[in-house]
Amino acid sequence: MFRRIGELEGREGSRNKLLKLIMKGMSVALKSGLKIIGGIMNNTVLGFECVGMDNGGKFPIEYTGRGQDISPEFIIKNLSPNAETLAVTLEDLSHPIKDFTHWIIWNIPATGRIKKNIPAGKAVPILGNARQGIGYGLHRYAGPKPPKGKKHTYRFTIYSLDCEINMSANSMKRSFLKKAENHIIQKGSIVGEFE
Repeated sequence: MFRRIGELEGREGSRNKLLKLIMKGMSVALKSGLKIIGGIMNNTVLGFECVGMDNGGKFPIEYTGRGQDISPEFIIKNLSPNAETLAVTLEDLSHPIKDFTHWIIWNIPATGRIKKNIPAGKAVPILGNARQGIGYGLHRYAGPKPPKGKKHTYRFTIYSLDCEINMSANSMKRSFLKKAENHIIQKGSIVGEFE
């Protein structure tokens, strides 16, 4: 790329060509999931692993309402150094209510690992008093439990944020996302199926 810039500088109209080349590179970066902040490109896609489940795979029984119904462990891959907190949602993408929320938790201190089996409660002391809101699980994790014989697809989404979100634990996902909108640094999702 630098050789090409050098070639452009020696030609008439090189400034315009150089600007077009830079803009094209920025456009490609934005389309591939990069965010440009203050002229610096930052990866906005949060990579993570749900221990025991591949993206697009089947939910392990222990994470479902037909098993132990415990939240899984998550390993965060590329957490931004600017992240202060994390939030996690679980949604049923096959439910008649669009993106039906099973679980929402926010204000988890930013970390590379979220342990499994998060206890029920509006506040979770072992996670720095993270807040669990209202979903199918009332202030707790509630795993997949579709009607017998029906296969549903579920999505975990993890958000990294630049601050704590101060709101009542009696809030739902929609309220959380509205309040968090300008504080989300990264976001990543994986899906799994259960019947």
